[in-house]
Amino acid sequence: MKLVRYGKMGKEKPGLIDAQGRLRDLSTVLPDIAAPQLGDAVLARLRRFAPEKLPLVRGNQRLGCPVAGIGKFIAIGLNYADHAAEAGMPIPAEPIVFMKANSCIQGASDPIMLPKGSLKTDWEVELGVVIGTMARYVSQKQALDHVAGYCVVNDVSERSYQLERGGTWDKGKGCDSFGPIGPWLVTRDEVANPQKLDLWLELNGQRVQSGNTRTMIFGVAKVISYVSQFMTLQPGDVICTGTPPGVGMGMKPQRFLKAGDSLRLGVQGLGEQQQTVLAFRR
Repeated sequence: MKLVRYGKMGKEKPGLIDAQGRLRDLSTVLPDIAAPQLGDAVLARLRRFAPEKLPLVRGNQRLGCPVAGIGKFIAIGLNYADHAAEAGMPIPAEPIVFMKANSCIQGASDPIMLPKGSLKTDWEVELGVVIGTMARYVSQKQALDHVAGYCVVNDVSERSYQLERGGTWDKGKGCDSFGPIGPWLVTRDEVANPQKLDLWLELNGQRVQSGNTRTMIFGVAKVISYVSQFMTLQPGDVICTGTPPGVGMGMKPQRFLKAGDSLRLGVQGLGEQQQTVLAFRR
């Protein structure tokens, strides 16, 4: 299933994308798509619904973040060897874990706003993992059983804040609009192997990132198992799992986002995002 939340920001309704790519309303079936709706029992019940019996939603609808009330927005750094190389950093011996602020979360096509004083705002297409059931000290063998589904994430990053201002990476990762998620949540039964997915990103129509999740240093199961050793993963938590090469920081000369730029990005089978870049405004 492809689950969405559609409508104006802050007033989204739950929906479903049917086999023909049409938006169907789920609000008579579910109150929202949030932690209580992400467990196996609810998702199994949803699969028994015939999509054609759900009301069609007419018109061009904004798609918000497909999961409401995200508890933790966790990210993994330098998880592709070729991206670590372009960043001039050693391949990590263990996953690098940092947090993105929940206040940066937005829909897949909402604009990206450059933060005040931005010098080096960058792009990162990533596979996102949405937790469906609590995971605490889980094994790699069991890890994927705790996944509700997968989505596209753009881990937008201000490199000067992240790397040149001291302290942790978090300050360059959580600026407003730096966490587009979606357009939809694809339930795990539709993703046979999360380590065989192409990722790509285009800047102003030029392909700059191309990769495949098979080249991750730490696969999805390892990431979930590892993170669960340090914090309990709850339903609705989101983990973005790292980016392949092609970010602006790694270009020669380096290239960063400016007002008026456009981004288009996607992950195989999980849909596409499109964003325009805006100058800072209060």
